[in-house]
Amino acid sequence: MADPILVEIVEGTLASVEREVETAIARTARSPMIRDAHDFRAGIHDVRLRKLTGRSYSALVQPVVRDFPVGTMRPGDVYFHNDVYLSEGGIGHLPDLCVTVPVFHEGEVVAFVQAFGHHDDIGGAVPGSMPSHARSVYEEGLMVPPIKLRDQGVPNEAALRIMTRNSRMPDSLAGDLDAECSACLMGARRLGELFDRYGRAAVEECFDAIIDKTTETFRRELLSKVPEGVYVWEDYAEHDGVDEPRLHTQRITLTVDHAARSPLTIDFTGTSPQAKGPINHAGDYADGVFLKKWLAPVLRNLADTPERMAELDVNEGVVPLITMIFPEKGTLLTPVFPAPTNARTFVILRLLGVLAGVLAKATGGRMPADQETIRYTGVHGADADGVPYLMREVLGGGSGGRWYADGEDTIHVVPDSRNIPVEFAEARWPFRVERLALACDSGGPGLFRGGLGYDKHIRMLRDASYMSIADRSILSCWGVNGGLAGRPFRVEIAGKEMDGLVDDHPVQAGEVIRIRTTGGGGWGSPYDRDPRAVAADVRDGKVSIAGALGDYGVVLDGDRIDEEGTAQLRANLRPPAGRFFDRGPGYARLSGGRTHAEVDDL
Repeated sequence: MADPILVEIVEGTLASVEREVETAIARTARSPMIRDAHDFRAGIHDVRLRKLTGRSYSALVQPVVRDFPVGTMRPGDVYFHNDVYLSEGGIGHLPDLCVTVPVFHEGEVVAFVQAFGHHDDIGGAVPGSMPSHARSVYEEGLMVPPIKLRDQGVPNEAALRIMTRNSRMPDSLAGDLDAECSACLMGARRLGELFDRYGRAAVEECFDAIIDKTTETFRRELLSKVPEGVYVWEDYAEHDGVDEPRLHTQRITLTVDHAARSPLTIDFTGTSPQAKGPINHAGDYADGVFLKKWLAPVLRNLADTPERMAELDVNEGVVPLITMIFPEKGTLLTPVFPAPTNARTFVILRLLGVLAGVLAKATGGRMPADQETIRYTGVHGADADGVPYLMREVLGGGSGGRWYADGEDTIHVVPDSRNIPVEFAEARWPFRVERLALACDSGGPGLFRGGLGYDKHIRMLRDASYMSIADRSILSCWGVNGGLAGRPFRVEIAGKEMDGLVDDHPVQAGEVIRIRTTGGGGWGSPYDRDPRAVAADVRDGKVSIAGALGDYGVVLDGDRIDEEGTAQLRANLRPPAGRFFDRGPGYARLSGGRTHAEVDDL
């Protein structure tokens, strides 16, 4: 049995090494997407390929060991891959490049340090390697199966030359890869010192204890709150870049059996066929182990307090608790090569909400409303010197209202990621940011309001092309337990509304790109929200006076609340019985006029 004091030391060391690797990457990378937006992650895995750290998600080591057996690895080796279909589900689209470094102790591999992140460009049909109208993965960029990028410290110059030759941003790509390799090698040295200090047997006992603690904590504290039974819910992506907008279904049938070794069974049967366009996600590899760790953070919302929720890590310990059942090949989650995948965020982000929705049905609403907190927007063109540039930003949005609090404003689903600082952007690219604010009224009305999205205005100083990979431009983030949906994503250029998927819409010098990102759904009836909270939102610019009146039934006379008028108006506005889910007006447009889905009924 592991020494509990040593378990704490090892656990703290793992977290410290993970943070040190990420800090080193952030300080030495070249591209804005990695260095400034922080769209990358590090992870530590043991020799049994189990993820040990739990602050964030990471890719998988499985594809590396599949192609390069552990016994053939040597100190100084660095492995690389980005091939979606040969990554065992750990890589979602080609711009996500993954570096893996083995950790050695007494000549044997004992662990792995890994980093993967979203890079500027890996080739393909459009700048940024995310063609929104792609019909094949061959249009999306250079596919690299697991290869040895450094052999006992010696760089694979041929592979690097091929990759940089295919990139429109070769210097950034080379700099980012060098930063990631160096950071992971440093992390491997740090972990090797841990094994040297305490011995392999003792450290591996601690690894087992760390993972077992997560398994038992999730089983005892979280899953015990979900009543046994079978629950079904579904949500939708709205477009795939090729076909006209329609409902692309992602369905979960959740079976809860506390006596089973895996108390949760997640069945994706009923998910729509694979799309022609790039919204597919290859999730059915390695028994869905990536998806299990991707979805498990949703379960933390079942914790007793927000503080306890923040303490819970998601490592390999969640994997034994979940069984996944995938439909046959040829669906959004089981695409057949070479189906395109660059906008697979539409599916994997939606699955977070589907699991939250089905758990809301099971627990009487003790889950947050919906959020859509990632989309790519940007411009590309040439600067005054004729040098090509790409500005791409991962803008966040509002999170869903919760059973105890409002949603958060302008959050990002990738931990520690952020929007690109205005000062940096204006100094580097030929545009001016004229507004960066919260989008008033974007959060879904509710007893607890949804978080607000961004309101960002960019005035171009030179002709350029606008690009966007965004969902929720028709469908809204749904409200729950009487809460209403938030406002969808919207972009206007010279008064013209853009689609969510755009590769190269021309923008003339002097024109303004107006971006409003999604607001989170509301939780609980807006007519139960304290009028003083509504008045405070109006003072803060989060809700308009018209929104206070129409969405919350609060009558304001300047800063004063008309309590009698509010009571009368709310009595007239309150519906006799609100639906448990509110999908917003866009759902009717794509569903043939229906206001709710069959699975919305409790």
